[in-house]
Amino acid sequence: MDLGWVVNQQCRRWTTSRVCGATFLCCMCLIFFTPTIPRSPKHHQFVDMRNLLGVPNTLNVMTNFPFLIVGILGLVLVLEGGVFNISSQGEVWTWALFYAGIAGVAFGSAYYHLKPDDHRVLWDTLPMMVAFSSLFSSLVVERFGQRIGLCCLFALIVAAFLCLVYERIYNDIRFCVIFQLTLPLTIPVIALMYRSKYTHSRYWFLSTGIYLLAKFEGVTDKKLYHVNNYVISGHSLEHLCLALIPISLTVMLIYRELKFQRVVDVKDRP
Repeated sequence: MDLGWVVNQQCRRWTTSRVCGATFLCCMCLIFFTPTIPRSPKHHQFVDMRNLLGVPNTLNVMTNFPFLIVGILGLVLVLEGGVFNISSQGEVWTWALFYAGIAGVAFGSAYYHLKPDDHRVLWDTLPMMVAFSSLFSSLVVERFGQRIGLCCLFALIVAAFLCLVYERIYNDIRFCVIFQLTLPLTIPVIALMYRSKYTHSRYWFLSTGIYLLAKFEGVTDKKLYHVNNYVISGHSLEHLCLALIPISLTVMLIYRELKFQRVVDVKDRP
C-alpha cells in the first residue's frame, strides 16, 4: 500500500474530526448559550396573499406542484431500478425516502400555505426534515458505505421527530433551525473531503448553491416582490428554486457512472 495514500487518508480523517468537533461545539453553544426562539406570528405573514381562482395565497400554494411531480417521478425511477445508477440496496432506501419526502413537501407545504398558522407549519417542516435526512444519508452511503449510511438515516429521522416534538412542547425552534441549516451545509464539506465512487459529484455542490440561493429568496420575500412589479414573491421563488435541487440530483443519478465498488458495500450484500 502506498505510504503517501495512507498519510493522506489519516490527514483527511484528522481534518474531518476537527470539522465535526467544531460543528458539534457550535451547535451546543447555540443550544445552551442562546435564549429560546419562539415561533413568531410574523413567520406566517407572507407578502403575497392574493386569492386567485378561489385559492388562498395562490402562488405560495401552487408553486409546490413541482415538488409533487419530481418526487413521484424520482420515487418511481428509484424503485424501478433501470434508470438511476445505484449500486447498493442502501442507496435505494435512502434515495427512495428522499423522493418520498420531496413529494410530501408538496402536500405539507400546500396545506400549510392555504392557512398559515402554528398548527399547520408542522406538516410543512416534517417532510423537509425527512428529505434533508435521507439526502445526507445518501451521501454518507456513497462515501462511507451503506451500513454507516443507514445508521445515519435512522439517527437523523429520530432526531428530526424529536426536534419537532420539542418545538411543539416548548415553542422553541432552535433545534429545528440548527437541523435545517447544519445538514445542507455539511453536504459539500463531506463531498469535498471524501472521494466518491461515482462520477458527476459536482451536482452535490450545485445543489448546495441552489439551496443557498433559495434561502436568500425566502429572506428577501418582500423586496423581490416589489422588484418584479408584484408578479411573484420571494417565497414563491424560493419554492421553485428548491424544486431545482431534486431535479439536479435526478440528472446526477441518471448520468453518473460507477468508478469503483467499496469493499464495505460488497461485504454488506446478502
